[in-house]
Amino acid sequence: MAPPQGQMRPGRQLAVLGGILVVLYLLVFFAGGASGGWKDRLEPRLGLDLVGGTRLTLEATNTLDGRAPTADNLEQARQIIESRVNAYGVAEAEVVTEGDRNIVVSLPGENRDLTEIGSAAELRFRKVLKIVDGSGAIPSPAPSPSGTADPAATPSPTGSATPTPNAEATASPSGGQGGGAPSETPSATPSPSASASPSASEEPVPQSLEDQRKAVEAKVGAEAWAAASGLQAPADFSADPTLAEKLKPFAELTGREVAVLPTQMQFNVPTIGCLQLDDRPPASISAADQQVVACEGGYAKNLLDQAKVLGTDVDSAAAVRDQTSQWVVSLDFTRDGQEKWTALTREAFNNEGQACDASALGDEGRCRVAVVLDNKIISSPQIQGVLTGNSQITGNFSNAEASELAGYLNYGALPVTFEAQEQQNVTATLGASYLRAGLLAAGIGMLLVIIYSFFYYRLLGTVIFASLVLSALLLFGALVVLGRQIGFTLTLAGISGIIVSLGVAADSFVIYFERLKDEIREGRSPRSAVSRAWVRARRTIISANAITIMSAVVLYVVSVGTVKGFAFALGLATVLDLVVVFLFRHPMMTMLARSRAFLSPRVSGLGRVLPAKSEQAQPRNPRVKEA
Repeated sequence: MAPPQGQMRPGRQLAVLGGILVVLYLLVFFAGGASGGWKDRLEPRLGLDLVGGTRLTLEATNTLDGRAPTADNLEQARQIIESRVNAYGVAEAEVVTEGDRNIVVSLPGENRDLTEIGSAAELRFRKVLKIVDGSGAIPSPAPSPSGTADPAATPSPTGSATPTPNAEATASPSGGQGGGAPSETPSATPSPSASASPSASEEPVPQSLEDQRKAVEAKVGAEAWAAASGLQAPADFSADPTLAEKLKPFAELTGREVAVLPTQMQFNVPTIGCLQLDDRPPASISAADQQVVACEGGYAKNLLDQAKVLGTDVDSAAAVRDQTSQWVVSLDFTRDGQEKWTALTREAFNNEGQACDASALGDEGRCRVAVVLDNKIISSPQIQGVLTGNSQITGNFSNAEASELAGYLNYGALPVTFEAQEQQNVTATLGASYLRAGLLAAGIGMLLVIIYSFFYYRLLGTVIFASLVLSALLLFGALVVLGRQIGFTLTLAGISGIIVSLGVAADSFVIYFERLKDEIREGRSPRSAVSRAWVRARRTIISANAITIMSAVVLYVVSVGTVKGFAFALGLATVLDLVVVFLFRHPMMTMLARSRAFLSPRVSGLGRVLPAKSEQAQPRNPRVKEA
């Protein structure tokens, strides 16, 4: 292979590299959202494992059949969740999608419970048709939340909603105007037999709803299923004592299994309690055109009518204090929503068609309207007039709870339902410890490479040392700029990728320098050997680095979580190593080849490869012409 034509000018390559460094650090200090002091502008964006914080992974499903959501729905859900997270007032919160069903929420520098951030926030206003005991035990006259039994001997939450001069329903501590929620502490303690905690060995749920029901039927047995299917009203064990034993297997069902049962079966079977109903998967009762069953206060099982008013009918929501200084959520409806709300309150006030059972009527004999968020009833006020204006949701809220609910309603219901899979909290102290350990590992790795290079290559070790320093400067500046521009976060896995890239850089040194030795052994002068060694080593260096970059790209595409950070950091460091190889290492070797020190075996590190002075005067042996 013929040597390259023309004389190389290493100063040009070094000038280009210097220009790249200058432009990069101008971006670091003065562009891309740089702010604060000089030290602040030099800080890269660090991940939770290095600075501490909270990381939550949410898994999304559209329906109970477990199918993955569409890409559009997942992105819309990500935007809504991001708005909810930003409402916390936490700086630099990150919400990203992973794969086809996961959303990862990261709050750097702050530990808090985020498990409710993925709640669907599907608001429904439903008329209460019937109320029975939801303890899951054999029914008996159950006390109401106020401590007195109503004529139907069933739990009856107190609360009412009355029109005011400005047509706004307001609340009172006793559940007066606007509708109060029952106390969070149930007066009827659920029986231990009603526990519905999912077992760790829960069997996989079949895909179709029909298959799921068949699986549940097989679990409870044909006799229990037949008895439950034949119920036209809540079971009366006093009329048929054998029903208690027949329906007992339903108490062993999990919340997911209860969710696939028909609505009437969920309501009529007394051994299906509120513990199981509250444990149903998200969106189990989201269908607006169907009657559903939901619990209030953990003990009152309510049969609810179709949803006549939805969360999308709410124009805005705000957390405010009412006349009694209690925190409530004020609702402003849209034009169509206001018409629907007025029609619903008229229907409930007049109890049209006598749809509301006596057990569901309030103290003044009026129907209740349940405010249902996801699978639970927030409050169920008695409607004491036709409401033609704004309304309020009451529920003994704290300021934080009312603000959170208002935020959910303002930003809209999620088009996808979520289940929290994993929440990781990392303290700032632990994050700092990880950072120190990562930097120490990187420093040790770099130091070992430098020590080996000086020991084996001597003067050439200076080129290696300078190359690593330049690579580190380029990499650091790139991390700072990319963190601001595209939100790249350096994690402990990313530091691992950078450490691995040191080995890639060392490989390129070895390839070039060993090729240089081969050229000198063949009788080339050092100046000629540098050029010829570069031509031969260049292809190998490019091929090796290209394979590493392709591996990093593939790993980045197919992986999730912190592995992506490892792949990105490895690929970035490898690309920058190629830049240093072409713009610094080869030009520096060309300049050193012209120096006297390079001709000294002890100084250059080429050892016995360079001929002695006496041997330099002798003519070279004839060589076989290279192919």
